Amino acid sequence: MVQQRVEFLYLTQQDVIDCGATNMAMIMHKIEKLFSLQDKGETIVPDKVALRWGDADSEAKTGRINAMPGYIGGDVNIAGIKWIASKPMNPLLRNMPRASALTILNDVETGFPLAVMDGTIISAMRTGAATGVAAAYLARKNSKTLCLIGAGTQNHTQMIAVKTAIPSIQRIHVFDISTERVNAFIEKAKEEAPDAEIRGYQSASEALKGADIIVSATTTVKPIVKAEWIEPGTFISNVGNYEYEFDVVRKAHKIVTDDWDAVIHRGIQTVAKMVLAGELSKERFHGNIGEIINGTKAAREKDDEIIFYNPIGMGIEDLIVAKEIYDRAIQSGKGQKLTLWEEPYWI
Repeated sequence: MVQQRVEFLYLTQQDVIDCGATNMAMIMHKIEKLFSLQDKGETIVPDKVALRWGDADSEAKTGRINAMPGYIGGDVNIAGIKWIASKPMNPLLRNMPRASALTILNDVETGFPLAVMDGTIISAMRTGAATGVAAAYLARKNSKTLCLIGAGTQNHTQMIAVKTAIPSIQRIHVFDISTERVNAFIEKAKEEAPDAEIRGYQSASEALKGADIIVSATTTVKPIVKAEWIEPGTFISNVGNYEYEFDVVRKAHKIVTDDWDAVIHRGIQTVAKMVLAGELSKERFHGNIGEIINGTKAAREKDDEIIFYNPIGMGIEDLIVAKEIYDRAIQSGKGQKLTLWEEPYWI
């Protein structure tokens, strides 16, 4: 008789952390592999589904919940979904995180769940890692100054990833419309990047002076960064929303994404808004980061190139990290096994 009992592994946030979810070097290695597999056609990435209360521009207040399914082939061979809520008012009104996520892994052969785990840490880390991997290929190797637009949780992992990819970073500039957020960010950042000089700014233009790398992670629906503030040779990562005026993208020598079609489908970042407004053609698109990793498209070719990178974030990024966490949990005995059923009600 075939075993009909189905159980899955439940991992708390602490279990996930204990299994390596805050190890940025490991996460970046997995994300680099994921981008390579994606370019080789070894992934399936359905469109991200956004549950919104209003239109895209209202997300800054009302938030959203995203469903992000996917499949990764190769030696990973896992399917699953990330279900993540983003509620920007949580920190202000409830003293709770803006984002909360669950990640589910499914057996590809049976479809049965293998694991349900906290996805909040994984989501923040893989989002940082996506910028870090790109910076390793697209930023100048001797970059010294990183400018962070936005002082929320997400820019902590962006900072850690950029520092991991480009160890020469010595100075970190932080701009946010909230001085209180900037001060809180810097206190935490001093622990995360103790060897860097970290300064807060009340003006985006001042923060951007001398920046070799710019990372923006905000919920703004109006541009913050002007083209005349961008210096030659800058690598820009547009992680958040509509932070750059159109002329910033026009000024770029290379436009790179993690997934061009997904960026345009999402429709909220500068590149997507330009395409949808008829202000940018796909001919200006250089390539996805997976093509650069696999060597079919060029990485940085000149020190004075301005390179604009737009990662939209895909569920498969979470899945490849979650699979590693799951494997480590099995090996170390972490987590709790929960029963879905002893035997199926119907067959």
